Amino acid sequence: MERTVFNQAQLQILDLLSRVDSEKTLNEIRDLLADYFARKAEEEIDALWESGRLNEQVLEEWKHEHMRTPYK
Repeated sequence: MERTVFNQAQLQILDLLSRVDSEKTLNEIRDLLADYFARKAEEEIDALWESGRLNEQVLEEWKHEHMRTPYK
C-alpha cells in the first residue's frame, strides 16, 4: 500500500478543517474556495481572450463540437 504524503498547502487546509465546528462554517469555507477558483478561471479565460487564443469563432466552433465517449 502506497503512503500518502501531503504538501504544505494540503496540511494547512487539513489544519483549518480540523477547527470547523459546524456545517455552516464548512459551507462558508466551501463557498470561499469555490469563489476563489471561479475567479481564477475567469482570469485565465480573460487572458486567453486578450491574447486572441479564444474568440467568437472558437466559441462558435465549440457549439458544434461533439466530444462524446464512443461506446462499444
